[in-house]
Amino acid sequence: MKIALITENSQAAKNGIIHEALTDVAVPLGHEVFNYGMYTAEDSASLTYVMNGLLTGILLNSGAADFVVTGCGTGMGSMLACNAMPGVFCGLVIDPTDAFLFGQINDGNAISMPYAKGFGWAAELNLRDVYAKLFDGERGLGYPKERAAIMAKNRGILKELKAASCHDMLTVLKTVDQDLLKAAVAGEKFAEYFYPNCQDEAIAAYLRALTA
Repeated sequence: MKIALITENSQAAKNGIIHEALTDVAVPLGHEVFNYGMYTAEDSASLTYVMNGLLTGILLNSGAADFVVTGCGTGMGSMLACNAMPGVFCGLVIDPTDAFLFGQINDGNAISMPYAKGFGWAAELNLRDVYAKLFDGERGLGYPKERAAIMAKNRGILKELKAASCHDMLTVLKTVDQDLLKAAVAGEKFAEYFYPNCQDEAIAAYLRALTA
């Protein structure tokens, strides 16, 4: 699985801690991790939580990533922005129990975490435990197990509801504020990571033209 990490500007100084915890857990499990930044608080390309959502939508809908790990101070802003995008199902995850239940019940494709609120002593241990619960083993099995079938049915209904209520991602890219879009894809390593992994040529072509 291709996992993308996106860090919002107010929490950019913690990118190294988050990235280390994520790679330490995910890579030995056979996953790839792509760090889209921000890398430091001084990065020239600055990501707001709104841009986190837009970038998440781009990565997931293009197939450049299979899962996105993002967040902000409380985790709520990035979660809301992510869930505004077509095809994105983002949960607010604070601890390992949240991660387990989100993976088994909701089986979404993104999580948002709080990197300021409650991020204190041993925070890196909590990150590792969250990622272990999320990425080790099969997701979507249901919890409790006797409700697995209805949970899977409801995930399908939610997916259909979102498809009916959202534009496709290319339409979003064409109609969203273009300066906002340019800023969301201005990261230092965006082109290096995105274009080789992108599986939607129409989205890739639009972004290439936009940033040419």
